Amino acid sequence: MCGIAGIMSAASPAEDTLARLARALAHRGPDGHGSVSRDGVALVHTRLSIIDLAHGVQPFMAQDGVALIANGEIYNDTDLRRELGPADFTTGSDCESILHLYRREGEGFAANLRGMYAVAIHDPAKKRLVLARDPFGIKPLYYIEAAEGFFFASEPQALLKAGLVAPRLDLDAVDEMLALNYSTGLDTPFAGIKRVAPGETLIVEGTRIVKRLQQPALPASETAARSDAEALKAFGDVWRDSVYVHQRADVPYGMFLSGGIDSAAVLAMMAQLNERPVLAFTAAFPGTDAHDERDGARKAATAAHARHVEIEVTADDFWRSLPAIAAAMDDPAADYAIVPTYLLAQAAAREVKVVLSGEGGDELFAGYGRTRAALRPWPFAKQPWRRHSFVNFPGLRLQTDWHADIADIERKAVARYGKGLKALQAVDCAAWLPNDLLLKVDRCLMAHGVEGRVPFLDPRVAAFAFNLPDSQKIRGRRGKWLLRQWLSENFPATDAFAKKRGFTVPVGAWIAAQGKRLGPLVARQPGITEICQPGSVEALFGGVTQGTAGQAWTLLFYALWHHHHMIGAASSGDVFETLAS
Repeated sequence: MCGIAGIMSAASPAEDTLARLARALAHRGPDGHGSVSRDGVALVHTRLSIIDLAHGVQPFMAQDGVALIANGEIYNDTDLRRELGPADFTTGSDCESILHLYRREGEGFAANLRGMYAVAIHDPAKKRLVLARDPFGIKPLYYIEAAEGFFFASEPQALLKAGLVAPRLDLDAVDEMLALNYSTGLDTPFAGIKRVAPGETLIVEGTRIVKRLQQPALPASETAARSDAEALKAFGDVWRDSVYVHQRADVPYGMFLSGGIDSAAVLAMMAQLNERPVLAFTAAFPGTDAHDERDGARKAATAAHARHVEIEVTADDFWRSLPAIAAAMDDPAADYAIVPTYLLAQAAAREVKVVLSGEGGDELFAGYGRTRAALRPWPFAKQPWRRHSFVNFPGLRLQTDWHADIADIERKAVARYGKGLKALQAVDCAAWLPNDLLLKVDRCLMAHGVEGRVPFLDPRVAAFAFNLPDSQKIRGRRGKWLLRQWLSENFPATDAFAKKRGFTVPVGAWIAAQGKRLGPLVARQPGITEICQPGSVEALFGGVTQGTAGQAWTLLFYALWHHHHMIGAASSGDVFETLAS
């Protein structure tokens, strides 16, 4: 896992600009950095050493001058090296195979990759820059297309700190983030900074994007007709293969373990594949009403003979850490799970450099209540599409139609899969998954120099799970039926058919306890006064209830995010010190 950045311009990029890019991405690659600059193109790489620790320094350079930098892991590297034959490999790094694959396949190279990646290639003979991102959007990549040049980086904050763009708000994206707790599409809340879309390959010539290629994350709809027994065996095979390749590393690794089905499935397979005890990290919230997942996690860890590390997250941790977390979440996602994820990563970084987690299981196996609603007969079926804002109270001024991007995602899903379960799964995989769940994992772990891997989002697992019949995803009142059944047979210590309980963080209770102190501080923040009447904000925080806790949380997060990323103020103290500065 690494940080990548670069510039394509008419003039040679300034060395101090490249140095600022490298410094801004150092947390993503604390083990070293490299760069190449030629013909108006510069590539910058900061390295987190995972495979071939001694020799995998980037950029990779081919004999014909093609250069590559990459952030990610290529799980079919061994197969690619065998297929490519005696190419001029110089390292054992899994990402070097991308370079030689591009030389053979050209701009369609990404269709042959199995892994998570954000890639930049400079092809001097064709005078072009090529950027590519994995189909699920596990790894991030952002760019600026401007009159003075084309710029890209793993994180928006690097482009800002390098002085390549001034911090200005894109109000459409901000309104969408406040409504959904994340923003979708190409536009970020930073005006002028755009995302490379999941699965997209960009061809850049003369500092302009001249071509876009798209690789879908999900397969065409072809329901696989298998008996339950056949499907369970097939899943076991594909799951074993995925977890096996996701463990591939030359450094210590562990996993995040909740009390849920998805992480239990990761643990069960890791325990089968490893001779040493699996190292599992679990978060808990002592002294609160939040569901304590430690009992279920302990039971699973004991059954798997895992070494279990429990991290207690308190109100003091919340107030102390939240400014730094908002600073790390430069592409803002106001998911309260960023708090335990960040603190788990902080603890894990003391022992490992790679962590496996269960993101993607709910999306691929239909685990959410809203997906089960898609199978209800009319008139009881609910409209699956998101139509309501998370932040909606008197005094809030959402200035734009925030529905536009999510509505476009929904139209494309229906056009491809029809109205039904698969369309709803496709919307989740295109909107919620890359822009909330995976963004959270990337930023919170990379802030501590830890690589996050998600074996459910392997292409082979995704192709298998998505095309299961609806009856093998949802049966009775339970989603993820096949995954639950596999777990009950292979890891009976877990109550695989227990009712799903969403992961909760007691941010509402913590905010309510400090609401009267917090309200005036939040209300006077420039980012808040732009969108809210101060009196309404103070009233909201002064009387936080279960029904309004989410709104207060989103505004608090946004106030801290704006304070750091738009104003450029320090985030070195706790929440109260930061907002008072």
